[in-house]
Order: sequence, then C-alpha cells, then structure tokens
Amino acid sequence: MKITVLGCGRWGSFIAWYLDRRGHEVSLYGRETSRNMARFLETRDNGLLTLPESITLTTELKKSKDAEVLIISVNSQGLRSLMEELSAYELKNKTYVLCMKGMEISTGKRLTEVVEEFMDINSNVAVWLGPGHVQEFYRGIPNCMVIDAKEEEIKDKLIQAFSSDLIRFYYGNDLIGNEIGGATKNIIGIAAGMLDGLGLSSLKGALMSRGTREISRLMEATGGNGISAYGLCHLGDYEATVFSKYSHNRMFGELFVKKEDYDSLAEGYYTVKAIMKLSNKYHVDLPICSAVYDVLFEGKDPKESLNRLFVRSLKEEF
Repeated sequence: MKITVLGCGRWGSFIAWYLDRRGHEVSLYGRETSRNMARFLETRDNGLLTLPESITLTTELKKSKDAEVLIISVNSQGLRSLMEELSAYELKNKTYVLCMKGMEISTGKRLTEVVEEFMDINSNVAVWLGPGHVQEFYRGIPNCMVIDAKEEEIKDKLIQAFSSDLIRFYYGNDLIGNEIGGATKNIIGIAAGMLDGLGLSSLKGALMSRGTREISRLMEATGGNGISAYGLCHLGDYEATVFSKYSHNRMFGELFVKKEDYDSLAEGYYTVKAIMKLSNKYHVDLPICSAVYDVLFEGKDPKESLNRLFVRSLKEEF
C-alpha cells in the first residue's frame, strides 16, 4: 500500500516506522513549524525511534493526494482544521485511518463523524485503537489492537495489510462503542494518576471496575454495544493507561494533584469536556468522568471529589 501518515508525534512516527517494517510505501507528514519534523529532517531520530531512509519525510500536505491510505495521528481538537486543509486538494477514493483517541469538544462528535463531513462519497474511514506504547513496540514487545469501520471489506483490507508478529489486530464490530471506549479510557487514566498522586493507588482496582461499567452505560445510551467497554478499546487498554510509566494521561493526573506542570499532550483533559456534553444529552450518570471534570475545570478539591465516589449511596454492584 501507498500510505501517508499525517502527524509526526511519538505515535504517528511509530506508525510510519511500523508500516514501513510491514513493507508498505510510507510517507510521514509534519508541518514546517513542527519541532518533531525538524528533528526528523535533521537526524531521522526523535529520541524514541529512528526512521529508516525508506520512509519519505515531507512538509507538503498536498502529497497526500498520492496515497491510497491516509493515517491521521494528531491532537483530536485539531482534526477538523486538518480536514479543512485536506479538502482543498479534493481528495478522492481514500481510506482514512484514525490513530487517535478523543471527541470533538465543540460538537461532542466522534472523530469519524468529523472526517465524514469532509470525505467524498467513495472514501472510507476506520479507527485503529488499543493498548501499546512506542517504547515497548520499538523494543519488540508485542500487543493486540483493534481496527473498526462501517464497511467490512475496509476492515478486512486494513487488518490483512497491517497485522504482524508485533501487533495482532482484531476485527471491531461496534464503531460507536470502540470510539467512545478509546476516548474515555484517557479520562480513567487521569483519574488513576490522581489516585497515584494522592497516595491512593490501591483504589485503582475499584476505579477500573466501576469505570468500565460507567463507560458501558454511555456506549449503550449513544447507540453502541456496552460490551465493547470490556474490549481492547477500553478495559484492554487500561494497563497501558492506568498503570504504565509511559502513560501521558496517568502522569498528567498525578502531577496535576501535586500541583506540578506537565508539558505533554493528555487527550483525556479535552475529552472529558466533550463527554460531559454526551452525559447531559443522553442523561447518563458518569460519576468518575464528572469527578475528573470537576477537578480539572471547576477547581474542586481532588481528594474530596475522588472520595465522594466511594461514599455514594449504597447500591447493587450490577
């Protein structure tokens, strides 16, 4: 396949490296102003991995016209502006693969819904979700992930082309649930980091159990399948998000309650605002997401907000 990866951060650059390893013809796009791209152009290395010469580096977005598959790995809130830029090139017959997790704050839309606003009738959009960190993949540590799309033939085409000994892909069958699960696991990751920062790490078991149930209810309310919360998009990604030292969302939550700065992207910070819109729209009780929102945006005390989760009214577990 001829593939262009849009976004040269740690995940986008890994995907370019991985798909080149699979034998595809890969280009990696980054903006001229991107420090990541400047570093790659100078050294082909970003401190995590080294890109082989077989990967084409480009700062020209118009070269996306030459690709069969466009893989997008950017900040979720920047997706719409990227699609607006791409629309100027009147792209036809493309497969867009979203390797990013989040929801659009301004509209509450899932990211595939944003892409669908701009793509032509003969194009398709898929999502690539699941656990794994660049540092571990690059060292050869394998993991399982999921690809989902509305069209079965698109899923099959991508999974056959992308699977390897490093990543085993499963066929998703719930696009709505998988997108919501992938986005919200970052919120749970922030909550986990807050527990770490407060010295309450032993509560992570309860957080994972109740968090999965909470997100399952949201999936069902929005038209998805609640069981997807227990799959690779959400619960299956908890180890990498709730415990790992490489998790940006967990680290952000920990440093936030310690009142220390964190300068890397934590998608859950943005996603929780969009999720609270869905909570209100579909009348779904999301106590963990609400607590994270209250701490981040309403200035509520982290310890009090998290403690309230465990002194709620007594009820049946299921």
